[in-house]
Amino acid sequence: MGKSYRLYKIKRKIVPYLFLTPNLLIFGIFVIIPALYGVIYSFTNFDGLSKMNFIGLKNYINILHDHLFWQSFLRTTIYAIVVVPLIYIGALGTALLLTQKIAFRGIFRAIIYWPTMVSFIVVGLIWKWIFGDSFGVLNYLIELMGYKPIPWLSNGFNANMTVVIASLWSRIGFYMVIFIAALESIPATYYEAAEIDGASSVQRFFKITLPLLKPTSLLIIILSLIDAFKAFPLILALTGGGPGRDTTYVVQHIYEFAFTKTKMGYASAMSIILFFVIAILTWLQFKAARGGEIS
Repeated sequence: MGKSYRLYKIKRKIVPYLFLTPNLLIFGIFVIIPALYGVIYSFTNFDGLSKMNFIGLKNYINILHDHLFWQSFLRTTIYAIVVVPLIYIGALGTALLLTQKIAFRGIFRAIIYWPTMVSFIVVGLIWKWIFGDSFGVLNYLIELMGYKPIPWLSNGFNANMTVVIASLWSRIGFYMVIFIAALESIPATYYEAAEIDGASSVQRFFKITLPLLKPTSLLIIILSLIDAFKAFPLILALTGGGPGRDTTYVVQHIYEFAFTKTKMGYASAMSIILFFVIAILTWLQFKAARGGEIS
């Protein structure tokens, strides 16, 4: 009896790890190992073809003087500052609306969520078809009304705005679903008690809904911030980084060095810097959230 019980306890401890093993193997092979190689390559002149030599911190020192990298990093930062709050407001607003008892609520949820299932390349091509300078649907309609076509993709400011619009269209639905799940988990008794106390809908939102959504809000801000700094396929399909380099964000700059100029070591160093920037921003957000916890 004692031996059987010990075997049973051992099995109970081992079985969960057996189920996790395939996922851990995949994560290790496709994430951890490439990341470790990236760290190693960042200290070399690796180009994927010739012999790899250790060069110490030379790549990192060169990055400090690479004005194109810092320009692309600044563009990415501005894009993140614009798009993250808009995604948050858009996702929360649609979630609040679509948790109300309205007709065709399920259909509206599906319509808003649908773009998240489309690959970023396809999203970029869809919006290029809409915003194209010469053959775009929008300029065609503008010309039909007797106005001059607008240079949506050949003007730097306009091109960046089209990237923001396409990003919002493709991501709001994903974060909306997370907000809906969080909103529907809030007990109705909180709102009923507040209503009895005479709280208005605005007061209920700021005193009950928003504080209880804090963990979800933090998650969405972090995920959308990481998304913003990783932005690449959508932009590649929509603007190609142009006009000039006006929509060349940091990941595209890294991609160009890795696969166009075959400077894998230098590109790896830029990737490591980007990783630490995102990690620091995430840590700061966690610290800010913990410092402002509501008791």
